[in-house]
Amino acid sequence: MDKYNNFRDWVPEDTEHFIQQYATKYQQMSFDELESKAFALVDAHEQLMDQQSIVLYAGTNVINPKAAKMLSSSIGNRASLGYPGAKYNKGMEHADQLEIMLMSLMRKLFDAKYVEYRVPSGSIANLYAYMATTKPGDKIMAFSDSAAGHVTHHAEGAAGLYGLEIHEVPFDFANMDVDPEALMIEAKKVRPKLIIVAGSMCLFPYSLGEVRKVADEVGAWILYDAAHMGGLIAGGEFQQPLKEGADLMTGSTYKSFGGPPSGMILSNSAELAERLDKIAFPGLTANFDLSRVAAMIIAVLDLLTHGQEYAKMCIANAQALAEFLHSGGCEVFEVSGKGFTNSQHVAVPAAAYGGGDTAAKLLEKANLLTSGIGLPLPSVPGDFNAMRLGTQEITRWGMRPEDMETVADFFCRVLVQKESPEKLKSEVIEFRKEYQKLHYIRA
Repeated sequence: MDKYNNFRDWVPEDTEHFIQQYATKYQQMSFDELESKAFALVDAHEQLMDQQSIVLYAGTNVINPKAAKMLSSSIGNRASLGYPGAKYNKGMEHADQLEIMLMSLMRKLFDAKYVEYRVPSGSIANLYAYMATTKPGDKIMAFSDSAAGHVTHHAEGAAGLYGLEIHEVPFDFANMDVDPEALMIEAKKVRPKLIIVAGSMCLFPYSLGEVRKVADEVGAWILYDAAHMGGLIAGGEFQQPLKEGADLMTGSTYKSFGGPPSGMILSNSAELAERLDKIAFPGLTANFDLSRVAAMIIAVLDLLTHGQEYAKMCIANAQALAEFLHSGGCEVFEVSGKGFTNSQHVAVPAAAYGGGDTAAKLLEKANLLTSGIGLPLPSVPGDFNAMRLGTQEITRWGMRPEDMETVADFFCRVLVQKESPEKLKSEVIEFRKEYQKLHYIRA
């Protein structure tokens, strides 16, 4: 075996064999061949994802071509250290203005006093939030896996790696909401420094006002993780965390937000903003990618212009998709008195299909892309017990509630009627040809 192909026994064996197979192949190719292959792979990926697939994976989106152009600018090659107007490195007067522009636009978009835009991802944004509100050894409370808590809230993620002691937020699974009475009892025992609300899937708004009462009682900060909900919050069609009691709101800037892969933190607390500022500089992001700043300006302008209409359509599409899946024979997770969803997310129990990831792999063969998730349902050994669907990208491609009947039919034909996904693939590609123009962006 080549000296660069060291077998990693901590990686799942099948996965490592897959990696080693291609690594060996690429080490036998010339530099010119590798360069050509790299361009071909990018082209093939763009064709698959942007033209031929129905992407219902909740953790992705497609960006405005103007933002994509910003990402390819040479401004991304340049270091940027310090406050605008007082950079350690010189020649940054134009870049300084971009930073100020983005700060101003994000404050307007979220009606927030303070914004931290330098974080490279939502996960790192959560780490910043932990560092601003806690110290290693402190206790925090977060949603469990079955309540769609994110890995960065848990022991194996940023919270645990930072040295925090994690306790579960009591959850009312019948209503998919926090259990405020149980939370008050548990928080008085735990005395957390931080309570985290939301995570990897949000079907309905959470009772933030009740969490605020608990936090005030025990002296805790509240973090709302808006990784998936940023676009709907910006559009005013989901709950407004900072107005409802959250001290901090973190988030990703792609997903429903529709911008480049990046992170953000918003707050109305000057105390927390100052702490975050010092964590960012001279701390963990002394330098950052200015092309993301430029691309984010385009994304925020899109949301300021079209955000409410876009958010409304994301929700309408999700509700229609859930109804059509249900009527087509696919079980859809439903909350009594609330319905299937009031967001861009739809949850599909997947035990009948072998599990969430198993079902997602089958659907992938038909160019129907989604992923597994955990729900408060019986477990599926070795797999997720459900799938999570998101309508944010198909909404941007122009699909509407009436189109969800066809999308749901594709899913049900694979999962319920057991049609060959490989044979269905051509129909999916043909259907997708009708949706090649982006909507809810500034032309």
